[in-house]
Amino acid sequence: MPNSTPVVVVRELTSHGYNADRDAVTLLADEPDPARAVEHVVEHAPADVLTISAAQVRDALKARGDDEAADASGARNDRPGPSTDAASPTAADDTADTAEQNAPDAADHTTDHTDDNPSEPTISSGSEKTTSSSKASGSAPETKGVSEGSTGVSDALDADSIGEFERAVDETLHEVRVANDITGQSTGTGDYGDFVSVFRDRYDRLSSKLRGRVNHRPTNALESMGGGSEAAIVGMVNDIRSTASGHWLIELEDTNGVFPALVMKDRDIAAHVDELLLDEVIAVEGSLAQDGGILFVDSLHFPDVPRTYEPNTADRHVQAALISDVHVGSQEFADYAWESFARWLHTEEAEHVEYLLIAGDMVEGVGVYPNQDDELDIVDIYEQYEAFAEKLKQVPGDMEIVMIPGNHDAVRLAEPQPAFDEELRDIMSAHDARITGNPSTVTVEGVNVLMYHGVSIDEVIAEHPSESVSYQAPHRAMEKLLRKRHVAPQYGGRLRVAPEEKDYLVMDDVPDVFHTGHVHKLGVGTYNNVRLVNSGCWQEQTEFQKSVNIDPDVATAPILDLDTLDVTVRKFEN
Repeated sequence: MPNSTPVVVVRELTSHGYNADRDAVTLLADEPDPARAVEHVVEHAPADVLTISAAQVRDALKARGDDEAADASGARNDRPGPSTDAASPTAADDTADTAEQNAPDAADHTTDHTDDNPSEPTISSGSEKTTSSSKASGSAPETKGVSEGSTGVSDALDADSIGEFERAVDETLHEVRVANDITGQSTGTGDYGDFVSVFRDRYDRLSSKLRGRVNHRPTNALESMGGGSEAAIVGMVNDIRSTASGHWLIELEDTNGVFPALVMKDRDIAAHVDELLLDEVIAVEGSLAQDGGILFVDSLHFPDVPRTYEPNTADRHVQAALISDVHVGSQEFADYAWESFARWLHTEEAEHVEYLLIAGDMVEGVGVYPNQDDELDIVDIYEQYEAFAEKLKQVPGDMEIVMIPGNHDAVRLAEPQPAFDEELRDIMSAHDARITGNPSTVTVEGVNVLMYHGVSIDEVIAEHPSESVSYQAPHRAMEKLLRKRHVAPQYGGRLRVAPEEKDYLVMDDVPDVFHTGHVHKLGVGTYNNVRLVNSGCWQEQTEFQKSVNIDPDVATAPILDLDTLDVTVRKFEN
């Protein structure tokens, strides 16, 4: 197995639908051949077990040892006596043959990255697909043919380096639509009225998703209701603070005013208070105090994604590569790994990959973080984009490319971010890529992909008390954003928000796929049947990342099956 063996053990177990205790993972990682040990444990796992225990690992490994000992004994009994033939193989020959048979294929750079939750769809390992669909029975998807077409090869990757395979793609089947793009629609001037407009729009759109679930009363109407009355509020979180007794006081604001709601610390819903962010919209139900001045909360609701949501899928077997954070111009740009990725796209194995969706940070940028100039390979921002354009030319010419900007790109930092200006578009004109704003909903052959660079993930991780929501599992933070139905709820923290007449950061419609980047960590999962993908990066660890303890997942390319929403993660050597 590769580096970080315990992590890979977890992923291997998860790919078979199992979780494992920490001690069980340690036992498997300490085995001489962890992959083989995992396979044996899975084969001998009880049918009703989802979490593998250390005791079960020991029993399975002991059974394997007994079986191997019995096999060896039987082989000795069946084996003829020692040969006196000088040509008979020696023990050293047997060992060499065994080593050759067991040696891993050094050319296979597929890796397995998946969630630690066995209930979620798994991600395939190796070149054979064994994934389960997010909405089907778990069988491998049927592969459909791809029609004739043409392919383009750049000068940087000549025919000899790519091989003899010629892609056959019918580009007339391609279908891409973009919605909720701020580009060309920005009207904000920074006036106070602009801020009022964007927050009022947010409240109106998100409250409409909650009013059917509670008997909402405006805040000014609650003041006239009698003490002890049942009541509900749909409001924007204006403030959260704890009382001297350890209870939680939440101020909720609607278009009429502000009203306090108290969540008692011993209630089950108290855990939800920890994940609240300022400025998100929620609903609470409960009863008014005797003086009518406060609402005692019995239940709390988020706009959320319906549990019964059924995602859209493509009508044919076609795939999209979901990547982000290329960071061309950095001294740490994984140049050789990118060329390996581009070369792979020209191979038969990638013949169904017809779309490339890039979720921001095409280049390293200039002045983004302290002392960044010391880590730049290209110091001019336009030359960085020119270098990125050359990398883009290495991608097959029949691929549809969609790009949004990120916080390192040469656009405004405040979100929503408009797409690149005409000068940069002209530089990045390879393949006539579709360039849209951050965020945007990109519909690819009927599958709605919400592309968002992901700066607000920092905010969610910083504010959430659970270690399960971390940079090691960015898809957990993405789940929280889906639950809030907003990609960046909190104003005034790490994220800059531009005031507009409309809040482009609200998720009006449920996406089929939520694709982000920014944090340079790989994360794949599902939430209420929505596929979540945070796609890692193409930049090795920088000095700045070392200083903030970020260990990036480099040169990873999640490949999404648009007909099943299964994901295969490809790892490319640098």
